[in-house]
Amino acid sequence: MHPDCHVKFDNSLYSAPYELARQQVWLKSTDTTVSLYHDHRLIAMHARAKRKGMRVTVADHMPPNVQAFFRKDRIWLIDSARSIGPSCEQLVSALLIDKVVERLRAAQGVIGLAKQFNAIRVEAACALALLHHSGQYKTVKGILNTGADLKKETPVQESVYSSARFVRPASSLFQ
Repeated sequence: MHPDCHVKFDNSLYSAPYELARQQVWLKSTDTTVSLYHDHRLIAMHARAKRKGMRVTVADHMPPNVQAFFRKDRIWLIDSARSIGPSCEQLVSALLIDKVVERLRAAQGVIGLAKQFNAIRVEAACALALLHHSGQYKTVKGILNTGADLKKETPVQESVYSSARFVRPASSLFQ
């Protein structure tokens, strides 16, 4: 069994109790189920994955620290971001609009930056990242590492093309 508490079978992953990580387990499959055994004892039974690459996981199979990690759900993250400031809340909310599980770590990372730096700097970095339309963890961390949040910056114009002499309304194209 792999250290991430999963067994790979037929290009899908099935969880097993974390106490058995790196130990050999036996697998028995049918058309509808996948059963895992250790020392001739059933340790897990899963419904068979419906598509290749699917991950079938029982939360109780994960170690306590991983379970705690996933308990920090969307609502908890947004509340934590709100306590840092409105820009941080907006950035974390945008991160978690879709693909929540994939972006959970990034959102937690943004909030965790308040421990290394302070909440005021994280809020300023989030505001700067949003200003530049780059609401990602890497951007916020880069801003904090370079100290760009401490510098006074002139705001980016909302539309660079609004004062250009060759810009015309779209309606003129249909005349």
